Amino acid sequence: MDDRTHPITRDDAAPLWRAALPGRPLTGLTVLVVEDSRLASEAVRLLCLRSGARIRRADSLRSAGRHMAAYRPAVVIVDLGLPDGNGAELIRAAAAASPRVPVLLGMSGDPDNEAVAMAAGADGFLAKPVESLAAFQHAILSNLPPEARPTGLRLVVDDTIIPDSGALRDDLVHVAEVLATAESTDCIDYIARFLAGVARSSHDPRLEDAATALARDHSAGRALAADLARISGLVQDRLAAVS
Repeated sequence: MDDRTHPITRDDAAPLWRAALPGRPLTGLTVLVVEDSRLASEAVRLLCLRSGARIRRADSLRSAGRHMAAYRPAVVIVDLGLPDGNGAELIRAAAAASPRVPVLLGMSGDPDNEAVAMAAGADGFLAKPVESLAAFQHAILSNLPPEARPTGLRLVVDDTIIPDSGALRDDLVHVAEVLATAESTDCIDYIARFLAGVARSSHDPRLEDAATALARDHSAGRALAADLARISGLVQDRLAAVS
């Protein structure tokens, strides 16, 4: 067989350990987070770092497909609202794959998306903001096959992880750029979903309310000028605060 035409998929899901380092129960695991928000993916990166896991990031369905064609992670965490489609599509495909990813989790700023993720085949669901170290570790460990779980007593540390403000700034800049360059209303649903997730992750109820109003008015076919002006002003205010 010619490896140049038949690339080998590396298996990062095989159990590499039995006794994890103290306080790092995910030692030896590789986590793929499929998330377009820098703030949310940075939170997962910090949680993985504290837990001993390696992390890879994809920011779209297309990018995730390339990652999973090259290797099989132990854990895949999929945001439901991605720029090129619904994350439920990836969950459904990963759940049906053979061999299956050991742990497959959905993630969203909208708690109603838990039912969507589970129906697609996810093992569990992470609601944004994803910041509890204990809850993150439990979501993964409780769904690992028995042979891949660490042995012995486990130290449970319920710290709260807060990403650097630079990640929030990156997300706000992204929204501002999309708003400035949009030539039609085709991107409205994406902006509303993305911004609602960022608002939940940054504990910003005013921004979340504005994103929810935008989604509601767009769905109802109402005029969007006032919603977009409000969001643009809020985004610029937050950018000034984190710059």
